[in-house]
Amino acid sequence: MGVDEKSEGEGKVWILCRMPFWQTSSSNVNGSSSSSSSSMGSNTVYQQSQSSQLGERSTVISSNAVSSIAKSLLPTRRRLKLDPSNKLYFPYEPGKQVRSAIGIKNTSKSNAAFKFQTTAPKSCYMRPPGCILAPGESLTATVFKFVEPPENNEKPIEQKSRVKFKIMSLKVKGETDYVPELFDEQKDQVAVEQILRVVFLDPEHPCPTLEKLKRQLAEAEAALEARKKPPEDTGPRIVGEGLVIDEWKERRERYLARQQVEGVDSA
Repeated sequence: MGVDEKSEGEGKVWILCRMPFWQTSSSNVNGSSSSSSSSMGSNTVYQQSQSSQLGERSTVISSNAVSSIAKSLLPTRRRLKLDPSNKLYFPYEPGKQVRSAIGIKNTSKSNAAFKFQTTAPKSCYMRPPGCILAPGESLTATVFKFVEPPENNEKPIEQKSRVKFKIMSLKVKGETDYVPELFDEQKDQVAVEQILRVVFLDPEHPCPTLEKLKRQLAEAEAALEARKKPPEDTGPRIVGEGLVIDEWKERRERYLARQQVEGVDSA
């Protein structure tokens, strides 16, 4: 009896001592599992928010990229018609300043300004360098260029010029005076009409292109001379004013004559 009670008592003590250990470990395991699951859930939510933000950013970037690509693929809307369309013809005379001409017409429905640029501003210039044209208005501009002598034993007529010319246009609202700063103030609205390359012509061998160039130069000179002439006076004619003054003098002379006659009669 004593031995059995002792063994039973020792078993109960062992069970009592053993129970808290398993309960504590199980509670720790459950707590750690719940904390790990909550941390995993928060990580999952964070990753989903990050992925959604990245998706939104990529969508915005892709849409902007598509719009920019679409704009670049669209053809530039021309405001001006050029004649010649993409070349400037110069007579080849080495060591001299030669002239070319280009017709510029505003084909848009609003006022348009144009501006001339060149990669060699010290040796090339245009007259006029810029202007504002009304819808349908046109002019012939003159381009001046100094022709360099040939290099490396090149044939004169085969010499290629590295100089390039560019004509830009800008839509102008209302009545505005032309100033070059217009193109700096509205850069987003500026359109490059054309990049012109230089073609030399042999002045000793006439051709239709050379004859057309001579006609355009003559038109440009005539237009320049017309602009230099003073405007006609639209005021009252001097002859009319003279007639009025003469009539006033005659009336005064008649009045004085009557005064003299009346004075003699009274005397």
